[in-house]
Amino acid sequence: MTVADDRLSAGEPIEGDRVEVVVGAPAHGGHCVARIGGPHGRVVFVRHALPGERVTAEITEIHRGYLRADAVEIHEASPDRVTPPCPHARPGACGGCDLQHASGEAQLRWKTEVVREQLTRLAGLDPDDLAVRVEALPAGPDRAGADDPERLLGWRSRIRYAIDAAGRPGLLQHRSHQVVPIDRCRIAHPAIQDLDVLANDWPNVDALQAVASTGGDVTVLGRPSGSSGTAPGDDLAEAPEAGPLFRLAGPAEVIELAAGRAWRIPPQGFWQVHPAAADTLVDAVLEMLQPAAGETAWDLYGGAGLFAAAVAERTGGRVTVVESSPTGVAAARANLADLPRAEIVEARVDVALARRRVTGPVDLVVLDPPRAGAGARVVRALAAARPRAIAYVACDPAALARDLKTFGSLGWRVERLRAFDCFPMTQHVECIAHLVPA
Repeated sequence: MTVADDRLSAGEPIEGDRVEVVVGAPAHGGHCVARIGGPHGRVVFVRHALPGERVTAEITEIHRGYLRADAVEIHEASPDRVTPPCPHARPGACGGCDLQHASGEAQLRWKTEVVREQLTRLAGLDPDDLAVRVEALPAGPDRAGADDPERLLGWRSRIRYAIDAAGRPGLLQHRSHQVVPIDRCRIAHPAIQDLDVLANDWPNVDALQAVASTGGDVTVLGRPSGSSGTAPGDDLAEAPEAGPLFRLAGPAEVIELAAGRAWRIPPQGFWQVHPAAADTLVDAVLEMLQPAAGETAWDLYGGAGLFAAAVAERTGGRVTVVESSPTGVAAARANLADLPRAEIVEARVDVALARRRVTGPVDLVVLDPPRAGAGARVVRALAAARPRAIAYVACDPAALARDLKTFGSLGWRVERLRAFDCFPMTQHVECIAHLVPA
């Protein structure tokens, strides 16, 4: 037993200590769970590992009650382990991809297990009743196989590069402000990979954002130095608008093609980062809600109005979009101008519901909240409005599960739940829950 093993068994680890563990099930957040000191020992969340592997894990963070670690040596590898296609996807390097060491099929199983665990533990649901499984998105005109490189790589249409103190662009380490210079991002859209932004130094900007739209537009934005701090982490799901941005190249608006429409979107505005995600999610929402002629609808956290347009074109009824971002509100007003019964409300959703900025009766609700979820206040207001059905689009299964538990306590049940791999190579997953009054 090493000195590090002695410290760990005594409950006194330090960062950099190494310990050999057998890795258990995947957990929400892109890691697997292991324990030091037996089945009831201290919990270690291990990245870069797969269930069942025996690894040497290096401690990276120490918290009361648990540790974080990276698998730095693999002694007994899982049959699902593959060589990461990106040399930067390893311990101590880029934190953007959590699962490049897993096959495509294994990634789908990983995410399915995480979604099922969250629904069971946090929502009290039985995933078997809902037949929950994570579905792959198409990579092109034909649906690709789970392990097809065209599905796993080259999909990310929006990417943020951080800038280090020397002006070099790169991506952030996991849970860190540390910038890792890279040659290119393998999951980025090919048009983004073709840009020369990573070959240059940027001494006067804090961050760069590159966008490649489904309409063929490519725009690069910069954030001036000192305008805002860089958020730590590696979140791929959202592109925040914080801080002033100026355009370095490309058009001031990009064209996105989805739901049978051409959408004009500011490049800094929110849009799904996977080219196939918008149509996939719209199709799923429509299948669940089955909008009927004359029905009214709310599109909450509506952005540019993607779901509002799809529902309104089938109902011909009144549709209300609630969005707090001025950029999203402007995009919704421009893109829904041809729908005479579309109303755009600029407000936070909880405030709009509490102050009756949106009023019933309402038949259908689509809500697509940010990562933190809708929250109990919004859920209670929606339950009180008594729509016929709700489609809850969620980018975080834990937040979704918490809100589903609140819905359940108010007499609502989950009719169906689908999950989609909108973020291959990462731990992120998109879910849609179909809710109806019990």
